[in-house]
Amino acid sequence: MTEVLCNALTIDVEDYFQVSALAPHFPRASWDQVPCRIEANVDRVLALLHEHGAKATFFTLGWIAERYPKLVRLIVMEGHELASHGYAHERASVQTPDAFCADVTLAKAVLEDIAGVAVKGYRAPSFSIGSSNPWAHDELLEAGYAYSSSVYPIVHDHYGMPDAPRFAWRLPNGLIEIPVSTVRRFGRNWPAGGGGYFRLLPYRVSHWAIESVNRRDQRSAIFYFHPWEIDPDQPRVKGASAKSRFRHYLNLNRMERRLRCLLGDFRWGRVDETFLSGF
Repeated sequence: MTEVLCNALTIDVEDYFQVSALAPHFPRASWDQVPCRIEANVDRVLALLHEHGAKATFFTLGWIAERYPKLVRLIVMEGHELASHGYAHERASVQTPDAFCADVTLAKAVLEDIAGVAVKGYRAPSFSIGSSNPWAHDELLEAGYAYSSSVYPIVHDHYGMPDAPRFAWRLPNGLIEIPVSTVRRFGRNWPAGGGGYFRLLPYRVSHWAIESVNRRDQRSAIFYFHPWEIDPDQPRVKGASAKSRFRHYLNLNRMERRLRCLLGDFRWGRVDETFLSGF
């Protein structure tokens, strides 16, 4: 019998008002005045994972961790990996090296102090490490991270490094980069690892793509989503562009049902346990 590969499930722990596309409507200085929905949404995610016996990696904002320490400790108590999403959800591509280093160092310290576990991994907001800022990997290593999941090897209007390797690779400095999954067809990479594409396209497309990575490429896949994506009752932001509204709100009411299918159809684990042992 062919062994069933374990894939890595990842959750970017940020609230709806911290999404980059909605940043013009929620300045960071106002975040403390916006009612958070993150606790209830992460609780629902944890319940889903428990129901299906799945483990995951939670890339968590330091800003969230400081305000909801019980939530961070619960993630660890449930056997999931705690990783960093930076402190203030600022794109790496708009920061100086010094500012970026300060952000990721602070986030790691906050998470480790609250949870009492080592934080090995980091994911840049909006996959904002690419050809314009390769120095970011050196700063991550300097800050004490073992791996990053911040380079998305696709063409996208906000991010992407399509010529980067499709699968986990070790950089010259020793850091491991673990990109979100893609499928290679018609001479280009196509997203296969979740996000808005998972809500936009029929579920069978995502199922086929992950199965292709497992069977055709003989590799574990890595998939991601956000807690706000299972929250169809979240406030609608007035004045957001049509493009932002489409990307953010499309099919939120179908997301939880699709996740249940995903959790039932594939085997899921943490990033550290799925990928790091091979390096």
